[in-house]
Amino acid sequence: MTRTVYVNGQYLPEHAAQISIFDRGFLFADGIYEVSAVIDGRLVDNDLHLARLERSLGEIMIPMPLPVAEIIKVQAELIRRNDLREGVVYLQVTRGAADRDFGFAEGMQPTFVAFTQAKNLRAAASVQDGVAVDLMEDQRWARRDIKTVMLLAQVLAKKRAKGRGFHEAWLVEDGFVTEGASSTAYIVTADGKIIVRPNSHAVLPGCTRQAIMKIAEELGVSMEERRFTVEEAYQAKEAFLTSASSLVTPVIRLADRTIADGKPGPITRRLQAVYLELALKNSEPLL
Repeated sequence: MTRTVYVNGQYLPEHAAQISIFDRGFLFADGIYEVSAVIDGRLVDNDLHLARLERSLGEIMIPMPLPVAEIIKVQAELIRRNDLREGVVYLQVTRGAADRDFGFAEGMQPTFVAFTQAKNLRAAASVQDGVAVDLMEDQRWARRDIKTVMLLAQVLAKKRAKGRGFHEAWLVEDGFVTEGASSTAYIVTADGKIIVRPNSHAVLPGCTRQAIMKIAEELGVSMEERRFTVEEAYQAKEAFLTSASSLVTPVIRLADRTIADGKPGPITRRLQAVYLELALKNSEPLL
């Protein structure tokens, strides 16, 4: 089946979709993106993702391409047209097209594209069995809280990690883990406390992170927002990562060190189960 995509108000077969070579997203990585998970034809945490989209666009002075309610309609229509049961919906908004110039004019018309990707989220081997994560120096820009399409540092980190047999890379700055190349990083201490880095310009404010923090509070699991070192991660009782497409994924090895007994831990497993349960309970079916 030919995939249907969305480009600036039109639903098109993917082979017919086009944007200008002068689009600033292509020339300058001048744009923002978001990814929402779809499970059983339902958008998961979508309100959080669209709120973050609006915030990120505001930080770089790009207007929303459509009202939030209209963006949701685009997502729903793409899910329907592509019969997407499980996977993700990708949204990208750039400043628009103009002749190449570092400066940009006021009032440019944003470029808005969206598409679906079918993926096995819940039953993925990574989610079920856990993953090995590499460690690399964090070489990204200073405003990591903005979900920009400027992802070259992350692309190279993940490529190197995969080449060395790892699923993901946790990025390190001054001896502290910042976050994954495309995920939020967590450890669980010996006394069962979840540690996650606080939101700041140094990390992306994760939407799945926000949901996990609420779940941990409801379950009575202690959670602390602070920086943690690589050495603390090596000594962790459990570790895991989250993102829209990886849900809650156990981390069983970090670089050359096995985490605890090398198996997904009970706190991670509990968070996985409750997160999926609530994600489906709190979302409306779109198919």
